[in-house]
Amino acid sequence: MRYFIAISYNGKAYHGWQIQPNAITVQEVLEQALSTLLSETLAVVGAGRTDAGVHATELIAHFDTDATFDVNQLVFKLNSFLPQDISITKIYKVKSDAHARFDAVSRTYLYRVALKKNVFTYDNTYAIRQVLDVDRMNAACKILFEYKDFQCFSKSQTDVKTYYCDIMHAAWVLEGDELHFTIKANRFLRNMVRAIVGTMVNIGLGKMDVDDLHTVIQSKSRSEAGFSVPAHGLYLTQIEYPEDIIL
Repeated sequence: MRYFIAISYNGKAYHGWQIQPNAITVQEVLEQALSTLLSETLAVVGAGRTDAGVHATELIAHFDTDATFDVNQLVFKLNSFLPQDISITKIYKVKSDAHARFDAVSRTYLYRVALKKNVFTYDNTYAIRQVLDVDRMNAACKILFEYKDFQCFSKSQTDVKTYYCDIMHAAWVLEGDELHFTIKANRFLRNMVRAIVGTMVNIGLGKMDVDDLHTVIQSKSRSEAGFSVPAHGLYLTQIEYPEDIIL
């Protein structure tokens, strides 16, 4: 039987989601917990991989098991077993061929920019003290919808076959003393969101014109785009799937 499992985590202590040979990751910790509680060696397949230090309020993964268990009890046991910075929100049955990565129709990320010093959020927001022109940044967001090829925002060393992404939503909103950037797409390239945010910040600071974004995207060169903002302000917030894969 195949199950989807919804996970949230604070990424500060982890070297990203995907298992690494010499570093602790969320996937490794989750696999160890599931394998221990279900008394079998299990592998989990995530909907994507977050980089070191990136957080998730919702990451979906799938695993296969023939074990019999009560879903609610397993969620409770996992949350008791896992460290404080990883939480399981739900587990549910899906079709045997459902895939957490390949069946996802969209992914949504949030980036949090702190506009004022806050001693309680400094390690999970990116602090910017200069004044940002939000109208210019939102005007730049509209340009993103005109393109599909976002090679300019991709990490240079990557093995992807295509740089095409379908961006469905992108906007900056002021939330109290924070500026939130939300972006939704069918897929994302490695480092893409952080590079987009860095470019948008440069536009908001007046270091780039809004229309310069056309030149950046058309260049397909990472060196033409802005800096990559820190990982600790980035959150994977939602992954959507077709309803018919859920049993």
